[in-house]
Amino acid sequence: MEWFAKRRFGDVAAEAARKWGDHQALVFEGQRWTHAQVSAEVDRAAKALIAAGVSVGDHVGVWLVNRPEWVFLQHAIPRVGAVTVGLNTRYRTDDVAYTVDQADCSVLIAADRSGPVDYGSMLAQVMPDLPKVQTLVMLGDDLVEGAVGWDAFLAAGDAVTDEELVARAESVDPDQPALIIFTSGTTSLPKGAVHTHRVLRNSLERAEVLGHTSQDVHMSYLPLFHAFGYAEVSLMASLTGASQILTEAFVPDEVLDLAAAEGATILHGFDTHWADLIRAQQARPRDLQLRLGTLAAGQDSSTAVAYQAQDVFCPTVSGWGMSESWPFTSVSHPSHTAEQRSEASGYPMVDLEFKIIDPESGRELPTDTPGELLFRGYCRTEGYYNKPEATAEAIDADGWLHSGDMVRIRPDGHLVFMGRNKDMLKVGGENMAPAEIEGRLSDLDGVVEVAVVGYPDPRLGEVPVAYVVAAPGAEITLDTLESHLRGRVASFKIPRHIQVVEELPMTSSGKVRKVELREMILETLGDPNHA
Repeated sequence: MEWFAKRRFGDVAAEAARKWGDHQALVFEGQRWTHAQVSAEVDRAAKALIAAGVSVGDHVGVWLVNRPEWVFLQHAIPRVGAVTVGLNTRYRTDDVAYTVDQADCSVLIAADRSGPVDYGSMLAQVMPDLPKVQTLVMLGDDLVEGAVGWDAFLAAGDAVTDEELVARAESVDPDQPALIIFTSGTTSLPKGAVHTHRVLRNSLERAEVLGHTSQDVHMSYLPLFHAFGYAEVSLMASLTGASQILTEAFVPDEVLDLAAAEGATILHGFDTHWADLIRAQQARPRDLQLRLGTLAAGQDSSTAVAYQAQDVFCPTVSGWGMSESWPFTSVSHPSHTAEQRSEASGYPMVDLEFKIIDPESGRELPTDTPGELLFRGYCRTEGYYNKPEATAEAIDADGWLHSGDMVRIRPDGHLVFMGRNKDMLKVGGENMAPAEIEGRLSDLDGVVEVAVVGYPDPRLGEVPVAYVVAAPGAEITLDTLESHLRGRVASFKIPRHIQVVEELPMTSSGKVRKVELREMILETLGDPNHA
């Protein structure tokens, strides 16, 4: 028997209702739900899924901005033994068509629109190419042909009894998949990292480390399709009986106004979020009751923001994690020094192993020597869904996940994230694979060759730059690239700068020397971080 009792995602809301039923759980645009009311909505959605024919192991795609329905589905989908597939709301037609099909989603739940973004028209374009999707459920009034409205979807679940739901929920095996998180690696298309219910242990143990209780109020603006927002904010609130103040999007002034009005105690985010919050607070100070923040620090570009956050807001803790490992598999403690919390990423959590190797030779490296981080433990992904070759490349025979992140372990035991070894960009906290955009731009008339690299950006960390070799007589501009990509891929993937060159620097084996391109763009445009 394992010393740790295995839990299931689908039981979390019901347990919160039993322990903290009358306590406020969720606030959204003036509406309020207690934990008991959230649990009731979760069961309604779970019954609707059963009525729609969702079986244990089926995959349900969720393409929604932060809304209460997302929170209910977060618990309802695993309650019936299905697998949640969160879809990036910045996806466009090509992105969503690929991920929904690749993940074998039999049900897709989406909004008709959000602000100026017309998800309905995009769904109308892609649904004919998604024969695996048997049920399309839509929130809003503008339904795609064949779609079921949210209210009708819930109403169909009235035919499912409480006993049927309980029997289904109790049949769920916590060692089976519960969640697929899509992440872009060095390949040209997204990969779905599969996680089982076992990752709940990691979140519960971190709740104890950080002192989370039912008295906490989390500001929930990080997108729920991301592991950070899904696990560290929304799920954490349910696990600990806390309240979450949910917003559709991250608008710094709105977040801080709500934080003041609702008595928020915890903020979350990457350095880009914190930098925006700091500017908003300095421009118009609010009376806040914050006790803690989570801020993924360690990289040079985040250090100044992390120190500022301690002065403007509250102590922050850092950590390391990725979609393949679950958020914060290492974490600092509120009692650690400001230097440790601002310039490093804490210690590995219980039963999780880190190893630093030379990425070229595979040799393990000594303390304080930069190398690639390898990770192993119970919350490591089971692999990439339907991608055995990518899985074998990422996870070795001994179970180590090769992260592609360059780190060092300091003499005090704290991990320091230094950057990515893989050819990956992180634009405002979003992973972006240059190879994907290179592939899409290669089919643009007039483009002979293209390479995408990162360029430092004071707010977003880095943004993509396209180096293009154009055909004779072709006029390739930034507007040309934007027109070709806009509406097809997420906006953060679209290059912000273009350099038209006669040829790309190549290695003797025919690979583009991107290190040279990164140096060239700094020489051409300057380094904004050292202006």
